[in-house]
Amino acid sequence: MTVLLSVQNLTKHFGGLQALTQVSFDIHEGQILGLIGPNGAGKTTLFNVINGVYHPDAGSIVFKNRDVTRLKPYDLAHMGMARAHQIVRPLNELTVRENVMVGACFGRENLSLSKARGVADDVLESVGLYIRADQLAGSLNIAQKKRLEMARALAAHPYLLLLDEVLAGLNPSEIDGMIQTVHKIRAQGITIFMIEHLMKAMMNISDRIIVLDYGKKIADGMPKEIANDPQVIEAYLGDPRMAEKLLGEA
Repeated sequence: MTVLLSVQNLTKHFGGLQALTQVSFDIHEGQILGLIGPNGAGKTTLFNVINGVYHPDAGSIVFKNRDVTRLKPYDLAHMGMARAHQIVRPLNELTVRENVMVGACFGRENLSLSKARGVADDVLESVGLYIRADQLAGSLNIAQKKRLEMARALAAHPYLLLLDEVLAGLNPSEIDGMIQTVHKIRAQGITIFMIEHLMKAMMNISDRIIVLDYGKKIADGMPKEIANDPQVIEAYLGDPRMAEKLLGEA
């Protein structure tokens, strides 16, 4: 399989806090890669470094065979890397459609407003929000805002989509709907890298999972391997019986 993103020896500290220590992994085209770990493990920091919000203190990031280690988020958006954030911040005074048009205008294809409108409507249809296209974004509930955040990222027509806890705060029915949406996105040929705390969902949706603890990668493998890894059980799952439970539900 073709490597889409390669992260090598990524290291980041904030003052005396070592947030990431020599983290390395590859993401292959068409893959759903999960990222798990305890709170404070460095998961969102890793996303921020990959996405250009922070520059690493050491290490390299190669995206589509280009070194992007010190590029800004808008540069990466133009190259085809998009992100849906954990804390959604829609442009509340714009409509749902206009929010998604922003993603299309500043994404990989740098579309005009007229073309962006068509893309926005297509994306809203795919995530189940088209019926609300003319509503103000501020009027949506949390589940709808999560879908809007994802739609705005998808409108950029990315090769790689970073999803930061898109399931957080949703009820079981909403979680099932969002998981179906993620599968549909992958079916479109988009590679997905996602952070999530809901282990049942991660075991069900991920092709491969990496685990961080105190900023270090402690495991990398298939869901079954991760669920049975003694180091992962000790650092994150807490109970050896959890593996059987999770794999039974996946």
